[in-house]
Amino acid sequence: MYYKNELKALKKSRRYRSRRVLDTSVLDFASNDYLGLSHKKELHHATCKDLEKLPTHSSKASLLINGYHQIHKDFEQALCKANGFEDGIILGSGFSANIAMIESLVRKGDILFMDERYHASGVLATKLEHVNVEFFKHNDMNELQKLFIKYKNIKRKIVAVEGIYSMDGDLVKREVFDICQMQDAILIVDEAHSSGVVGDKLMGVFDLYNIVIKKNHIKMGTLGKAYGSFGAYILASAHIVEYLINRAKPIVYATSLSLYDTLLGHKSLEYILQNTQDLKKEIQKRQEIVKDILGIKVDGLIVPKMINDNQKVLNIKNSLLKDGYAIGGIRQPTVKKAILRVIARLGESTESLTKLCQKINQLQ
Repeated sequence: MYYKNELKALKKSRRYRSRRVLDTSVLDFASNDYLGLSHKKELHHATCKDLEKLPTHSSKASLLINGYHQIHKDFEQALCKANGFEDGIILGSGFSANIAMIESLVRKGDILFMDERYHASGVLATKLEHVNVEFFKHNDMNELQKLFIKYKNIKRKIVAVEGIYSMDGDLVKREVFDICQMQDAILIVDEAHSSGVVGDKLMGVFDLYNIVIKKNHIKMGTLGKAYGSFGAYILASAHIVEYLINRAKPIVYATSLSLYDTLLGHKSLEYILQNTQDLKKEIQKRQEIVKDILGIKVDGLIVPKMINDNQKVLNIKNSLLKDGYAIGGIRQPTVKKAILRVIARLGESTESLTKLCQKINQLQ
């Protein structure tokens, strides 16, 4: 029993985790399938129809060996057109994308400024020996500016933020775009939780803030959330994409994204662009329900309800599960204080969301 004591300590601190097989009989307010596209059978059927026409159903190799298919290129170009970027790369997951960017873009002698609540994948990449990182307080642009002054003699600076933060559910400050432009710093924006949820075209915070794309901008998005598929993409200038293809290990050495997931992601992008106004109306309905009942104003579809007690979070989560509602119960160290994490996703009705919010009020 190699890790008996460690597991015992996790259980004692109420931080123990376990897997549970998905129960499709309960209402899903826990997953990041924000738009409910994973339930759209027409997208699945259209994907399978296109996949049947291809000479192979597997990507077979890495992008740089023999695994770069026309469907990868077509999707990359569609994403670039929808988001206003020069070039892009499709890869295996958002986790891999963050590792790829930070491992390769931050060279010896560079400095990385990262929001303290950036995703765990990005934080993990900062542990690499060559990565020099300074974390700044969450969404604190004053502290970020002070870091630029402190490290003014370092030539290349990179800033990493999220569009919508996965646990707090709040938007990145628009000011970060202006600061990075003024400082000529590379800006990485992880749009895993904002792409498909905010913006005039639902393309994320670049879209929401009407940002004119510049050479220093990098956008990462995932397909396993609003797009109802699996995988991720990095959009940037042709120069940065060229560099990533040559230096980012998760791109160079990993098998390219599956053909099914790529096709499905492309179908989902088209669906979002074709149904933008209807989707925005449905998102707004759910935001209004959350504000009216729970008193929480949300920027996207992530609803964090502060509980600040690990055991109580589990008790409420399990009680709701018995009533037929699946939500997230997030504990330390993922968050500083335990929260209920509700996803007001379009895959469930507004009536069900209303009942769930009322039950949370009764249980807290």
